[in-house]
Amino acid sequence: MIGDHDYTDLSLQSIQSRIGVVLQTPHLFSGSIKDNIAYGRLNATQEEIEQAAKLTRAHDFIKTFEKGYDEQVGEGGVMLSVGQKQLVSLARAVLSDPEIFIMDEATSSVDSLTESMIQEALDATLKNRTNFIIAHRLSTIKRADRILVIEDGQIAEQGTHADLLRKKGKYFNLYTKQFRSEKESAYNIFST
Repeated sequence: MIGDHDYTDLSLQSIQSRIGVVLQTPHLFSGSIKDNIAYGRLNATQEEIEQAAKLTRAHDFIKTFEKGYDEQVGEGGVMLSVGQKQLVSLARAVLSDPEIFIMDEATSSVDSLTESMIQEALDATLKNRTNFIIAHRLSTIKRADRILVIEDGQIAEQGTHADLLRKKGKYFNLYTKQFRSEKESAYNIFST
C-alpha cells in the first residue's frame, strides 16, 4: 500500500510522483534557487517555495543573498556550498509533498554544523510519511522507529537505537566507534 492505494493499481508515474528522493550528491541545474526548488512541483507559488525552504532551513541562507530566491546557482550549483545545495535539494523534495521519502547518504558529504541543520529540517520534514534513510553517519538515523543494519546484503540486526545499543552487537560497535572517532576529532581541533 502507498497511502490508501494498492500500489499495483497505480501507474508508474503515479508511484513516482508519491516518492521524494534526496541523494548524497544533490543535483542542481543552472538557474535560480527558486527554479531549483520549484522543480519539485512546477506549479508551486512563491509562498509555497518559501514555505518548503523555511521548513528545511534553506531559507536562512537564501535570505542572505543579494537576490534572495532569484540568486543564480550556476551549472550544477557551483555557486553554493555542498550543504546549501543539499538544503535546496531537500526543499525541492519537501515541496513535492511525497508520501514516501528516501534519503540516500544525504548528510555524508557535509560538515557537522550543516548536518545538524539538515537533522533539524528532517525532524519537521519526515512527520506523517514513510521514510527510508540510508546512512553511514549514525547520528542521522538514531531517532528512527526501526533501524536495519545491513551486512553482506543481509539484515544483520534490527530495532530502535536504544534496542540495538542494549544488544551490544554490530550496531553498538559501529556507533561507539563512530562516536569515539567524532569526539577524538573534536578534541584534536580544540587542542591544536
